[in-house]
Amino acid sequence: MPKPMPMPATMPVPISVNLGPDSYDVLVKRGILAEAGRYLNLARRVLIVTDSGVPARYAETLAGQCGESVIVTVPAGEASKSIESFTLLLRTMLRRGFSRKDCVAAVGGGMVGDLAGFAASAYMRGIDFYNIPTTLLSQIDSSFGGKTAVNFEGVKNIVGAFWQPRRVLIDPDLLKTLPPRQISSGLAEAVKMALTCDRELFELLEKEDITVNLDQIIVRSLRIKKSVVEQDEREAGLRRILNFGHTVGHGIESSLEMTDIYHGECVALGMIPMCGEQLRPRVKKVLLKCGLGRPVRYDWEKITEAALHDKKSDGDTVTVTIVSEPGSFELKEMKCLEVIRQARVCLEE
Repeated sequence: MPKPMPMPATMPVPISVNLGPDSYDVLVKRGILAEAGRYLNLARRVLIVTDSGVPARYAETLAGQCGESVIVTVPAGEASKSIESFTLLLRTMLRRGFSRKDCVAAVGGGMVGDLAGFAASAYMRGIDFYNIPTTLLSQIDSSFGGKTAVNFEGVKNIVGAFWQPRRVLIDPDLLKTLPPRQISSGLAEAVKMALTCDRELFELLEKEDITVNLDQIIVRSLRIKKSVVEQDEREAGLRRILNFGHTVGHGIESSLEMTDIYHGECVALGMIPMCGEQLRPRVKKVLLKCGLGRPVRYDWEKITEAALHDKKSDGDTVTVTIVSEPGSFELKEMKCLEVIRQARVCLEE
């Protein structure tokens, strides 16, 4: 049985995602990983999925609170978000006798959450899934919302399922072990949320000390995503705003797959050409303040090919988000080639 946990000194900030029978809470509190047994049903078999870049003690801390646990550690990096890793998780659960009453818990960044969530969605047609994100990017954006996937044939997130977690625990203390570039990568998603939905958050990022206000940035970003997910769970319309900067950003990321660049750094570059001309200088300053927006060597042929294969495109067109003023947006149908042309002109200025 899980070990009894002491009463927490302070209660977590709850963010309730209201999706009818699939509703759940995102709980934000420093130190909540050590109290996970109080908030998650761990008195059963738990497959804990993590990666080699995450401190092993995080998964071990969770395992110590489980009735029975199996830790699977995949290699760090986007290459592990694959059919092969997905098969490994399914095989592990099958061989260890996991039933429909058991669960999967992710302890890692977005890659781990996407992979573990997809495995949970498929095993026995779906078992419980918990997410404990350990990077700022995953805490702000990918830790909830139900989008799970792996990459296939060089195309990002092309095979997956919508599978909502049962609960998400956000522990900002886990960010202490991250290098500065990982923090910057996560801040790209906060800038995205602010530009599309929250003028005051953008001004906070623009004018205030980001480190001092990091917990507030996380909570405000999560509340934006909660609102969007509740209105459009399966990305039929409004939720497309969360793809702001991603058409070009994913193209850049795919074209530079083997180089040292992070997802958030690519999204940051992808947002710039999707902003109005008068807004771009402010956006560039905020991105630089966040440690983002550094130029890269662009391979526009590969970027174009990736954009045309992106799951968000419909043939040769794509719905993009355009931001002219912080806190407001416009969804617009554009030719993929026109999006790339506009990005090329803007980013090579």
